[in-house]
Amino acid sequence: MIVKGKKITVLGAARSGIAAAIMLAKKGAQVFVSDAGDPSKLTEKLNKLAAQNIEYEAGQHSEKIYDADMIVLSPGIAVASDIVQSCIKKAIKVYSEIEAASWFNNSPVIAVTGSNGKTTTTTLIGEMLRQNDKDAIVAGNIGQAFSEFVENSAKDRWAVVELSSFQLETIDSFKPDVAVVLNFAPNHLDRYASYDDYLKAKWRITKNLNADDLLVYNADDQKLSDWAANLDVKKLSFKVGTENPDGAAYHNDAIWLFSEKILDTDKIILSGIHNYMNIMAACLAVYKTGVSYEVMRNVLQQFKGVEHRLELVRVVNGVRYINDSKATTVESLFYALQSYKDPIVLIAGGKDKGSDFTRLNDLIITNVKHLVLIGVAADKMEKAWHNLKPLSKAGSLQEAVLTAQKTADENDVVLLSPACASFDMFSDYEDRGRQFKNIVNALEK
Repeated sequence: MIVKGKKITVLGAARSGIAAAIMLAKKGAQVFVSDAGDPSKLTEKLNKLAAQNIEYEAGQHSEKIYDADMIVLSPGIAVASDIVQSCIKKAIKVYSEIEAASWFNNSPVIAVTGSNGKTTTTTLIGEMLRQNDKDAIVAGNIGQAFSEFVENSAKDRWAVVELSSFQLETIDSFKPDVAVVLNFAPNHLDRYASYDDYLKAKWRITKNLNADDLLVYNADDQKLSDWAANLDVKKLSFKVGTENPDGAAYHNDAIWLFSEKILDTDKIILSGIHNYMNIMAACLAVYKTGVSYEVMRNVLQQFKGVEHRLELVRVVNGVRYINDSKATTVESLFYALQSYKDPIVLIAGGKDKGSDFTRLNDLIITNVKHLVLIGVAADKMEKAWHNLKPLSKAGSLQEAVLTAQKTADENDVVLLSPACASFDMFSDYEDRGRQFKNIVNALEK
């Protein structure tokens, strides 16, 4: 795509929007950034635009946004929103930041999506590539925006890109060399008209795959398997509990690749079936790149997981405090509750995404000793769980941690696993996780 001389409006001044604006300006586009958020909360980001002489506005979306040849959309703004729909009605083409970055990318791409496990899988893939002496960048919905990377992209440097459904909604020509789809589960139902619409957004990762590209997918997910069957691409699948000679499998307490044992799970730092699925997906994704089984084994014996995902923060008076702030869905909490044999004091809540919390009832009954609820979803969670286990509500994360500390006994687990987005009380899940860790580290024994 040639952007030199074109007028491009970037909607949203979050991390990816700022990165896209700077990238497009460097390519010769006339860029205008518009964000309806509070300008006082955007000072640092707006200063970056000013330093690049990029025009912007904050606190509103003015008529100036329509003076554009195209729109580049930050993932936080829904396609269904009034502002985006007004652009579409004016026949202004709308693209995602991921799409715009792909126009200038020279690297082979491994793209990872799914309802759960994206960050762990993406990080694992990056580690395996690097330990196999392959240059790799990890970007997208994790850490660095894809637009920040493409300036230094090259054919001998892999790009491992985590993609959310939001980022995939408005791709056009973006095409990974390896597409990884981990699973389908209800999420973001506050943004999509139906569950099927959400799944279709995820599945857009396969939109431009050709016969030479590879799809890695979860064969235990029936919907995913059915859709994969209709694609004319190379395919590798992973399964749990049974052999899978043509892909990866977790059975007999080991990870297997093409019927060869990679590693017994008791030698892997990550635990839980959900992590074994992430591991299998990562191994299949890097297999095409030539990463050796030995490197896979080495990484799996060293990799401790990602920040904010079942992260041990501290042990206080025999109680383990676990930061699982990345768990923004019911399914993520479902897996977290199965990861510990000791009684759990659960801190949950935040901004509800249209979730059905009653799906967790059985695990709440068997694995949780006390519930501490926070955020706007607390009332909904209380309605779902009030008759299952003792329950407290807290007005802040600080209060929640102190309540949990009073409730927990030696050998218990205090688990922050919200099953909700963070935007009602925090800037993002990372902010929530960092605040939790600061509070826990300040606890007195």
